[in-house]
Amino acid sequence: MRSVVMIPARYGSSRYPGKPLVNLINKPMVLWVAELSAKAVGKENVYVATESERIAKTVEDAGFNAVMTTDDALTGTDRLAQAAEKVEADIYINVQGDEALVDPADILKVRDTKLENMGDVINGFSWVSGEEDPHSVNIPKVITTEDNKLVYMSRVALPGFKDPKYAPLRYKKQVCIYAFTREELASFRAFGRKSELEYYEDIEILRFLEMGKTVRLVETKPGSLAVDVPEDVAKVEAAMRKAGLG
Repeated sequence: MRSVVMIPARYGSSRYPGKPLVNLINKPMVLWVAELSAKAVGKENVYVATESERIAKTVEDAGFNAVMTTDDALTGTDRLAQAAEKVEADIYINVQGDEALVDPADILKVRDTKLENMGDVINGFSWVSGEEDPHSVNIPKVITTEDNKLVYMSRVALPGFKDPKYAPLRYKKQVCIYAFTREELASFRAFGRKSELEYYEDIEILRFLEMGKTVRLVETKPGSLAVDVPEDVAKVEAAMRKAGLG
């Protein structure tokens, strides 16, 4: 079975225009993600899905595959669904283009979980660290059953509590590595719009819940940091240096 990594990379990001090409330790962020993904699945199996000729040229000049998509894709997953129509594979692994600290071992862990559960959508999670604020709207918090099936995901700190003595000691957060089949991606796109909860929270995985799809969470290594806004660049670079990157 062929597994590919697809990295959605939109130049026209509403919160951070041009984000995929922002330099992290003197290299465009999207190339960091592509190189780490290549360690998991091989360079020939890494694709960047983008609406931007500039991003496409950057990744192709570095020896990676670019797949052009339209500029009106509703979400990164919709963009992946477009790209998947052009690339033959059994499993499509979505690695977000702002996850410059992604661990190749976690990509393989998500892939292997998908191989064992082909009927489920797979998503990564880790625990919010002491250096992160669980109340930050930039960190989607994850609620799962005890066997790690998704119940809900929110930008609010969940689970909640009535009595402070029952407050959770730690929170799960989403790690943006997913695994899908082509059929799952096509169904997601065919929904045709953002679901209500997806729209409110701005968390696209919630659309699968509306579709009645089981989303299975798999724990990844802690320490994942994404670049959501320009203020994140310095702390992500510091974490990259600490991890021996660059």
